[in-house]
Amino acid sequence: MERKEFLKRLGMTSMILPLLNACSKDDDPITTSGDCTITSSETAGPFPTKDPSSLVMVDITSDRTGVDFTVKITIQNKNNNCAALEGAIVDIWHCDKDGYYSEYGGTSMQTVNYTTAHFLRGRQVTNGDGEVGFISIFPGWYQGRATHIHVHIYDASGNSLLVTQIAFPEGASSAVSLVNASTANGYIKGMSGYTNNASDNVFSDSTDNELGTVPGSIADGFSLTHTIVVNA
Repeated sequence: MERKEFLKRLGMTSMILPLLNACSKDDDPITTSGDCTITSSETAGPFPTKDPSSLVMVDITSDRTGVDFTVKITIQNKNNNCAALEGAIVDIWHCDKDGYYSEYGGTSMQTVNYTTAHFLRGRQVTNGDGEVGFISIFPGWYQGRATHIHVHIYDASGNSLLVTQIAFPEGASSAVSLVNASTANGYIKGMSGYTNNASDNVFSDSTDNELGTVPGSIADGFSLTHTIVVNA
């Protein structure tokens, strides 16, 4: 499917384009429902982005191939009744369909050397609704970890607010299962040896506030949405 049509179907075009422009001062910030719980902190390693300020972009795909995927993250401020946090800096990074990260490699931890590549890493600044959006490909997985996305949030001055990770729903009809069965799109591992969230060393304690929503299909692509609550 053409990427423009994919974005149109997901409604991402109208969401991403405003991120490239100044936000209207007349917009009312959104607020969350529920108990407004701070999102769990998680490790950034072992493959954090080395120079995130150089990776300000919406499309983080680079030369990676796979099932079309978009990410929409909303940042809310616990210290302001969970109102949308405008101007926050949001970095994300994840592995490719084969489970490899850019900027690393050539070691026992990752044998393929991608130390000079920068795929599937990006930075955006939240708009008036606290949102950032990215275009990517659906992440694969690697031994010991469930499918996930890393996120590091900073305030407008560059002070770290939270490092966390986003987990994916699992099950026979989940995006994770469907994508990893899609050999036509290069996902050749399947689910044999996959580590579920409950056994993952990061998510095994709980995914209550780290689990994204991931609707879509192989033909039309998948879209992850997730809200992260920080103290700012």
